[in-house]
This record gives sequence, structure tokens and C-alpha cells, in this order.
Amino acid sequence: MNAAAQAGSFGLVAGEASGDNLGGPLVEALASRAPGSCFYGIAGPRMAAAGCEAWHDADELAVMGLAEIVRHLPRLLRLRRELIARLVAAAPDAYVGIDSPEFNLRVAKVLKSRGVPTVQYVSPQVWAWRQGRVRTIGNAVDLVLCLLPFEADFYRAHGVRAEFVGHPLADRIPMASDRDAARAALGLGDGAAVVAVLPGSRRAEVGRLGPPFAATIAWLASRRPDLRFVAAMAGDAARTSFSESLALHAPGVDVRVVDGQAQACMAASDAVLLASGTATLEATLVKRPMVVAYRVAPLTNWLLRGLKLVKTEYFSQPNLLGGRALVPEFYQGQVRPEVLGPAVLQQLERPDLRELTEAFTDIHQALRREASARAAEAILELVAGRRAPA
Repeated sequence: MNAAAQAGSFGLVAGEASGDNLGGPLVEALASRAPGSCFYGIAGPRMAAAGCEAWHDADELAVMGLAEIVRHLPRLLRLRRELIARLVAAAPDAYVGIDSPEFNLRVAKVLKSRGVPTVQYVSPQVWAWRQGRVRTIGNAVDLVLCLLPFEADFYRAHGVRAEFVGHPLADRIPMASDRDAARAALGLGDGAAVVAVLPGSRRAEVGRLGPPFAATIAWLASRRPDLRFVAAMAGDAARTSFSESLALHAPGVDVRVVDGQAQACMAASDAVLLASGTATLEATLVKRPMVVAYRVAPLTNWLLRGLKLVKTEYFSQPNLLGGRALVPEFYQGQVRPEVLGPAVLQQLERPDLRELTEAFTDIHQALRREASARAAEAILELVAGRRAPA
């Protein structure tokens, strides 16, 4: 799209920090291609800095898991009703839901019925579990913007318009990460092997993974006193929770706890112990060996496993994208120090590190496609098609 597009208004909803990190560059890309456009909705600080009017903060949608949603449901329903009313009154030229599919798709369905073009940016993992949702998604949105290549193929096979735009993380993270520079920036020094620990971003997630991660640090320290540990915290709540876990399960172990700087911690490390999620993709792009853990509430686990809702062999991003077990991943009861500790040691001593790095490089190259620009162009093309006379 060479010429500037016609200015318009765009309603956007981003769920939590990860959605805001995607939404900020998207708003910038839309604004540069359609000067004079206005943006509003649920946004975090990065979207607000890009020019999006925040009716509510993105953190208000930061709820994880099926069971966990229940106690937040009344608040979320009130928020959604208010948001829909404001968006209907504003009549945007397009509505873009960024991640948070359980919230966004219901908003999109209402707006689509009012003639507003609707987009879901970041596909739900419909290919992994509850595949029947693909029909619901197709009824709610006119276009799905996919961050992973196999997702677009899945949607097309089910008659839903979708486009693979690449992943913004792959655009931002360099192809080679400088371990020495990262260690210097974090004050870690040279020499000893470093294990980076990322127990998650949400309070509940850190509450479930913090204790076994801290116990794993103690397990490793008792067997490898030469190891150094650095832990990246997503916010004050995560720091408080994880610090309590360290005091209880790893007393006396020297752990450098830093706020943010997840990518720097990964780059400084020789191996990463982390929660499943976007962070596993980031570790892939930084190209570090990792051990991935995933724990959910007991009721959520029963729903996922008991009802056989999960359809994929793997849950971590490197294994899904690589189509094979590139890194070890552990779920629910497996997440304990006597399992995680040996796995971390194996990652520190991988004889196939070069092959793993090459596999991660292939993934990086496949995802590096100027995602924000592609997403903006796809949205503007959808809007232009609706504006064109029949």
C-alpha cells in the first residue's frame, strides 16, 4: 500500500502487557499509513504513548485460566457491556481485538452485526484445543491476523479469512544476542554459568510456579555451587510473590532479582527456566536452551485433561514451531525440583547446542516479516474494501 490511506477511527482492545506490546507498534503503523486517524479503546501505556485514547487499562483483562475467570466474571461482564455501548456509539471504521479472545470475540460479534469490520490480532490457540471454536471466530470477525505460520493454514482450511503477518518479537530481537553485553548490563560479570528464571507475569501464575522454581534454584545450587541465578520480574506483585518463595524455598541462595529486563536476563544466561507462554518464544529468538513449565488451577487442569480439550502434543512455542521436542516441557504435577533441576543441568550441558541454535535461527527467520506493518496494511485493506462502492 504505497499511497497514504484515508484517515479513519479505530477501536482497539488489548489484554494485559503482551497485548499492549503488540498494540503500540500497530497503532504507530496504522497512524503512519493513515495520517489523521484516531484510536480508542482498552489500552496499556505503550498504546497510549502511540496515540490511543485509553478508556480502560489493558491490565483490567489480565485473567488467566478457565477456573480463574469465574471470580472476575461479574466485573468483566460489566466492563464489556460498557465498552460495547461506547464502541457502538463511536461507530469505528474497524474494530481490532488484540489477543484476549474470550473477551474480544464477543465484542467483535456485536460490532460485526452493526456493520463494523472486525479483526482479531493474535489467533486463539484454536488449533490446539476446542477446535470447534473456529466457527465462532469466523462468525465474529472478518479477518484473523496470525503471528504463527501454521495458524493461517488452519483457518483457511475452515473457510475463515486469515493472514500470517509474522511476529513483532522476531522483528525486534536481533538474530544474535550478545551474552557478554547482557551480563555487563545486569552486573553479572564473566565466568560462571548463569541460569535465568522467569516464573511468569500474572500474580496467579507466579503464585503457582514461584515455589517449585525457587526449590529448583536451591536444588541446583546444592549440586552446582558455581551457578549464578538471575530472575526477571514482570511487576511489583510478581517480585513480592517470588521473593517470598525464595525466602521459603531457597534461603541463603544468591539470586539477582531484577524488574523487567526479561530479554536481557535470557541473553545473559546459559539456560532458562521459565513459564510457558510468550516468554518461551522470546527465549527461542534469543536462542538459549530452556526448560518450560506450565501449571494451572486444579479445576482448569480437570477441564483441559478430563474433557480431552487439548489436541496438540506440545504446549511450548519452540516445540510447536519446530514440530518436535526441541526443549523439555513439564506440566502440572511434573513441575517439581527433582524433575526441573536435572532438566536444567541437561540444558546447560547440551552436546547438540549448535543444532538447537540453528533450529531456533530457522524459526526466527520464518517469523521475521515486519509484522506490525503487515498487520496495519491488512486492516486498512479490509477497511478500504468496505468503503469502496459496490
